[in-house]
Amino acid sequence: MFEPALVKIAPGDTVRFVATDKGHNAESIKGMLPADATPFVGKNGEDVAVTFDKAGIYGVKCLPHYGMGMVAMVVVGTPANIEDAKAVTQPGKAKQVMAGLFDRLAAQTAQK
Repeated sequence: MFEPALVKIAPGDTVRFVATDKGHNAESIKGMLPADATPFVGKNGEDVAVTFDKAGIYGVKCLPHYGMGMVAMVVVGTPANIEDAKAVTQPGKAKQVMAGLFDRLAAQTAQK
């Protein structure tokens, strides 16, 4: 799993995804990032540092374990693409985990 699975940062911040096992990676989920953002793909077993320059929601997956729910969400600044990100179809358990992350984001936003 990604820990934490929900990260809120400012535009220009960098997130480092640390590979704790050679069978894991971190990569963006197609369609679940701002329209003008660059997708990223980390290699299995290697750490990857990603600088998030564009505001919005970014879905992150471990490709080998995507269907098992190994996903995360990076929220950069104001998430203007929230409806587009919610519309992305997730496989298997990833659907449930991602729905929970959207619920957590909504709860955090409501508290402000």
